[in-house]
Amino acid sequence: MYDWGIRDAPDASRIFLERVQLGFVKRQQSPGSREVAFMLNKENIKSEYLLEMIGLTKTFPGGVKALDGVNLRVRPGTVHALMGENGAGKSTLMKCLFGIYRRDEGNIILNGEAVEFTSSRHALDHGVSMVHQELNQVQSTRVMDNIWLGRFPRKGLFIDEDAMYEETLRIFFKELDIKVDPREKVGNLPVSESQMVEIAKAVSYNSKVIVMDEPTSSLTEKEVGHLFRIIRSLRDRGVSIIYISHKMEEISEISDDVTIMRDGQWIATESIENITTDEIINLMVGRDLTHRFPPNTNEPGEVMLKVDGFTSYVENSVKDVSFELREGEILGVAGLVGAKRTELIETIFGLRHKSAGQLYMRGKAIENKDPHTAIKNGFALITEERRATGIFAGLDIRFNSVIANLSNYVKKNGLLDEKKIEEDTGWVVDSMRVKNTDSTNINRLTFRW
Repeated sequence: MYDWGIRDAPDASRIFLERVQLGFVKRQQSPGSREVAFMLNKENIKSEYLLEMIGLTKTFPGGVKALDGVNLRVRPGTVHALMGENGAGKSTLMKCLFGIYRRDEGNIILNGEAVEFTSSRHALDHGVSMVHQELNQVQSTRVMDNIWLGRFPRKGLFIDEDAMYEETLRIFFKELDIKVDPREKVGNLPVSESQMVEIAKAVSYNSKVIVMDEPTSSLTEKEVGHLFRIIRSLRDRGVSIIYISHKMEEISEISDDVTIMRDGQWIATESIENITTDEIINLMVGRDLTHRFPPNTNEPGEVMLKVDGFTSYVENSVKDVSFELREGEILGVAGLVGAKRTELIETIFGLRHKSAGQLYMRGKAIENKDPHTAIKNGFALITEERRATGIFAGLDIRFNSVIANLSNYVKKNGLLDEKKIEEDTGWVVDSMRVKNTDSTNINRLTFRW
């Protein structure tokens, strides 16, 4: 019944002392000896939790402590929401589970057994899958190739295309009701369908635990409803879902339990029935919020930007769009997936060509022929797919902070003003509350908004 232990009680970690208190670890002492053995009771764990992450700590080079003794316990056949502000450590915790990061301290117990995943493939082979917020797919290959990458069904020495196609169809249509052609190229799919493909891939591993990191960020209301039906179906089969989201209404609708993190630490775990939205927000930010949103007392000024009759050069895209934007005003551009919102913004910014229409800045006609001209005219664009089009992923914070305006940092002698670059990079780090080291690659950054 007991299969392993840690000795020398005075130095035993608080993690296992906690397990003793919870009744999941049995304390044993040899006659006439001061040694104490802490024995893991697998039957007790199995009866209560499918997954436990106990006392996890992770520190990145430079002393950035992303996780500080975090606990997460997930019951079988439940949807467990993981909540926290940006920078709270949610994604880092899940990457430790999924084998992307190695934890410094702590223990992971899966189905009653201590595990140490050394890679994502190792985690997948043991029934733990993760649907990342930023999808990692091979855009140039077919949907079914992405599903079965690294484990293609074979017929002798060759890939069994028919078996791969039929098995993908079975998962898509019979299990998940996903209407995507398995032979379609992934690069041709909208983001919403690409996300469904990733969920299907997780299901194809017969996963016991599926992590979903902001899965509805690119979905319409109808697609969110479809996703929730899939999640409930998986839950009914005994699968545990760890659901990361900032959308409070979703948490209340789909979750059974919720764990809240703040500044890399565990704050609370509650049944969703026993906690309100206001209480969740309070625990996330560490203070009372009398208003979830600031009062709308702003009075917009004169018209600053006018878009008149914008029509895209490409057919079936932006057509005859007009609007005005005033000083100090936030103007929302709403629409379902496929409504061409992104195409409109990219056309205004000069990334796409237009066949008709005029742009006015403070009553003066201007022409954003390309992004360089748009920047000179005072425009900035935060792209939809930041990893693909918004950053130089292999380079550091300094480079990414100043590259869009590099000419401002060139001295008279033609060299870069390193001091000014350092000062402005420091401002970016401080104002955006970035957890970093001096040489942090931007792919590993954590922001708090």
